[in-house]
Amino acid sequence: MRRATDRVPPNKYMLTIKDVAKLLHHRSRISDEQYQMILERGDAQAARLNSHLKPGKIKKDVYLAELASPAQIITSFNLEIPATQKKLTEDAVTELIAQAAGLEYIKIDPLKLELDVVTDQIPRAFALKNLVVPIDAKEGVVTIAVADPYNVRPIEDLQHAMCIRIKSILASRSDVLKILEEFFGFQASVKAAQSEMGLRSELTNLEQLFKMRGRDEIESSDQHIISAVEFLLKYAFDQRASDIHIEPKREKSMIRFRVDGVLHNIHTVPVNLHPAMVSRLKLLSRLDVAEKRRPQDGRIKTAHMGKDIELRVSTLPVAFGEKVVIRIFDPEILMQKLDRIGFNEREYKLYSSFIRMPHGIILVTGPTGSGKTTTLYSSLKTISTPEINIITVEDPIEMVMEDFNQVGVQAAIDVTFATVLRNILRQDPDVLMIGEIRDRETASNAVQAALTGHLVLSTLHTNDAPSSIARLLDIGIPAFLISSTVSGIIAQRLLRTICQECKFERLLTEEEMTYLEMGQKPYKVWEGKGCDECRGTGYKGRTGIFEVLEFTERLKANITEQTDMTKIYEIARADGMVSLRELAIQKLLEGKTTFQEIVSVTG
Repeated sequence: MRRATDRVPPNKYMLTIKDVAKLLHHRSRISDEQYQMILERGDAQAARLNSHLKPGKIKKDVYLAELASPAQIITSFNLEIPATQKKLTEDAVTELIAQAAGLEYIKIDPLKLELDVVTDQIPRAFALKNLVVPIDAKEGVVTIAVADPYNVRPIEDLQHAMCIRIKSILASRSDVLKILEEFFGFQASVKAAQSEMGLRSELTNLEQLFKMRGRDEIESSDQHIISAVEFLLKYAFDQRASDIHIEPKREKSMIRFRVDGVLHNIHTVPVNLHPAMVSRLKLLSRLDVAEKRRPQDGRIKTAHMGKDIELRVSTLPVAFGEKVVIRIFDPEILMQKLDRIGFNEREYKLYSSFIRMPHGIILVTGPTGSGKTTTLYSSLKTISTPEINIITVEDPIEMVMEDFNQVGVQAAIDVTFATVLRNILRQDPDVLMIGEIRDRETASNAVQAALTGHLVLSTLHTNDAPSSIARLLDIGIPAFLISSTVSGIIAQRLLRTICQECKFERLLTEEEMTYLEMGQKPYKVWEGKGCDECRGTGYKGRTGIFEVLEFTERLKANITEQTDMTKIYEIARADGMVSLRELAIQKLLEGKTTFQEIVSVTG
């Protein structure tokens, strides 16, 4: 195989299926039989994958973006690497090609790319024709990811024409094409919208914050904004984002995604386009487009890759306009099986027994973003059968589920937690889920429901499970009612989990063991080095830890109006409660999380 630095006649040599098959065979990535099969069926497979092209289309006029790469064609056979149980992937093939060609290989992380770098260095038509994408520009050198190491003439022509130095690195065709579609598509929509709207901005200072436009004027900022919003949502879905933040600043609008609990800067757009993007999102979520003075909440239902996705949209007036946060509810995440969200064995058995009781109150506590909604929905899904009537009261409804009867709080028309709960028992419920206990009236109604034979699930905002008792007393619930109605309380947090592709083993240091109060015995733990799979973070995904407090007879006997919370905590510990810190340490020793993550989440 020729090296990328070899001089080849222009447009006469491109990477072929045979080239890649030879390389894979030489590196023992495919067997003799697999090699022969690729040679025999490769051209037919290529024709099938490129069947979208018009018959008789002149080959030289075909953009590389339209043609499947040799790596894609070979991996489409779904081959297994000999003597392993691993599938041959496009990324693995591309990395081997890079080694053979003497080029650096990169797994492109979209979250680390800058929109202007990708879209402003080279024309979109050139990028699509030759399947190249700029990924960095520093000190006069533009780094370009290419999909074919031997398609060198266009890069040389570009270098001479634009008088720039270019460094080529190799990436998979799928990665390059994905970036070109998402980034150029979003940029084109933004630029077109900006061109039509002109350079005016109505958010230059605080005095203009509440200036309002008419509905017709807003809706006329048209198709380009619609496209930009659609590109943005699709991009967020692809990156496994849980939240989208659209934040107006003085000179620009910033877009950030939260992935695995961490916010990443994604794009910036001209500040004059921010109101149009907000208006589009308001229209989709059925909010009042003209109202800019008050916070609003709405929802959008859409589909991505064959599954329904719920979006909760929240707007908030800030200094330079309206900030929008979009919470993404993926049903596969929100409705998980209880034994897959992180429960340890003891805690799982206890909590499972709570939700199968015929009556009583179960409280789930934790800060915003700790996974309480996932726990509650998964719990309801676990116990849901045609024989029981489940009613939820939420503010707002997080995700619409046909299995439950869901009521959304609407304070504007006096549909509050308290007013709904005062009348809900007439609906003959078996199980009630209350989004949050915020005041005495809501808590009292929950207690009454439990006393009359209903199972009630709800949330509180406390730091740990025992503190919830003090919170209920603070609200005004008598101690004897707490003892007689509450079945159990769980406090939860989310820990980032170690990436399985780059984890390595190490020993805890003496300082770390002292900090975690683990004694002096040497413990083996794991960390992630950072790789393409985890975007260099060393983490991929999250798991829960659950502090479960069981209301034993001894605990109930010690709950009084003057309860000493220290004593309550001691009793809970004596009865078997495992603290959040201890649960996190168990995850550490199991190789699921890191010391740094424990410190970050549990202090």
